[in-house]
Amino acid sequence: MLILETLRWGAQHGYGISQAIRAGSNEVLQVETGSLYPALHRLEKRGWIRSEWKSSANKQRAKYYRLTAAGRKQLAQERSRWGQMVEAIGALMRPRGSEVKS
Repeated sequence: MLILETLRWGAQHGYGISQAIRAGSNEVLQVETGSLYPALHRLEKRGWIRSEWKSSANKQRAKYYRLTAAGRKQLAQERSRWGQMVEAIGALMRPRGSEVKS
């Protein structure tokens, strides 16, 4: 979900994706290379992202990934599921009437 979310705003190379996740989470979430690239390959195999080779800002060849229409649809589903999970966990974390102490 985080990779798809990062690509929502435009094409990005792998390092840029990992940096966006890191910066967007205030350094809490860090995606290691060994996890990122296999995830990108799985997303591409599912048709949720596409890739192409381009020159990066510093003139190096890099593979850029972009979200597909199917990926946007999947992201919407993932966001909905995430919202449900947050709500369910929040409900479990709230103290119940018998647990509240005066």
